[in-house]
Amino acid sequence: MKKLTLYAAFGMLLFGAACTQEKKLPILGDREAKISKDANGNEKIDTVYKTIPDFKFLNQDSVEVTQDMFNNKIYVADFFFTSCTTICPVMHRNMKTIYDKYQGNPEVMFLSHTIDFKYDKPSVLKKYAQKLGVDGPQWQFLYGDKATVYSLAKEDYLVAVQEDSAATDGYVHQGWLVLIDKHKRIRGAYDGTKTEEVEKLKSDMDVLLAEKD
Repeated sequence: MKKLTLYAAFGMLLFGAACTQEKKLPILGDREAKISKDANGNEKIDTVYKTIPDFKFLNQDSVEVTQDMFNNKIYVADFFFTSCTTICPVMHRNMKTIYDKYQGNPEVMFLSHTIDFKYDKPSVLKKYAQKLGVDGPQWQFLYGDKATVYSLAKEDYLVAVQEDSAATDGYVHQGWLVLIDKHKRIRGAYDGTKTEEVEKLKSDMDVLLAEKD
């Protein structure tokens, strides 16, 4: 009986340790090893992860927005266009459910980049946001020139976008909702057209908010 009790106690200890272990999301994208030296001159190897670079765009209120607005916040980013009749309406209906869950949370923001540089001027984005039921600064809809936005999508958020006259609405893009942490690193990518993926994103956002730096 005593032996059984000890085994039980040991099992409970292991279970407790597992429960208290912090859950963490992976860090996605390119990375490189950087060699540096500590105060004693000893070499150490640090892993440097790819981050979202600084940017400057106009938002739905015709106000210039930079990455400073997202400092010390996690955010969900996507690429869309307002006249899209295929995946964008589904993506943003789903993204709106995430926005509703975190509305008013000062640590969470949302960022939608239009890829339609011809039509989606700030006034158009404003009407789109209002139709979607979004008001205030927590969800930013950003407009910029083609070269800058497309490069940001492909090189930094790792989302494919392009003009295509043969496509239904003239543009082709992926429906990823990309989760970015407070250090501007990619922590997840989710198919915004699938409910189960969106629910996974909500769950992962809770994990990321609880993550200790």
